[in-house]
Amino acid sequence: MANICSTSSSSSSSINNVLFLLLAVLLVFFINTEALKPKVTRLEFYMHDIVSGPNQTAVRVAPTEPVNFTSPDPIAASFGSLSVLDNPLTATPDPKSPLLGRAQGIYAMSSQHEEFSLLMTLTYVMVSGPYNGSTFSVVGRNPVMEDVREMPIVGGTGTFRLARGYCLAQTHSLNEMNAVIRYNVTLIHYY
Repeated sequence: MANICSTSSSSSSSINNVLFLLLAVLLVFFINTEALKPKVTRLEFYMHDIVSGPNQTAVRVAPTEPVNFTSPDPIAASFGSLSVLDNPLTATPDPKSPLLGRAQGIYAMSSQHEEFSLLMTLTYVMVSGPYNGSTFSVVGRNPVMEDVREMPIVGGTGTFRLARGYCLAQTHSLNEMNAVIRYNVTLIHYY
């Protein structure tokens, strides 16, 4: 009789161990699926692209001669030019409004005729607020003369690690070649 009780007690202990293990696996699964749910963040800011004057934030590095906009085809004359930039990102179009971040990278004139189009390779570095220290990167075509331009987000760091999404750029104002660009950004990320 002692053997039967000991077997029953041993079976009960095994069942409890299996149930505990199953519960632990389910708990880990639910915790991990919560972590894998993507978050969506929407941002709006203004980028100040200053290509002339004493406080330039975008500098043409190739070719070094100025673009001749009086030539018969000013777009063809600027094809292949490359600029490096470190543009401020502000909360409003006013350059004195709170600084949210910086757009750092390069843009190149990538069209030869009829359309003013840039290849943008930029990283947007957030320097204040809840996303301070986080970045996201945009690589894509920017047909500058269109009212609204859509460009892909291809990655990020910090809060925006593994980011994807898109940004919509719209020229807010243009003074000679200096521009203020409004950005509406939709980021999908996991952190």
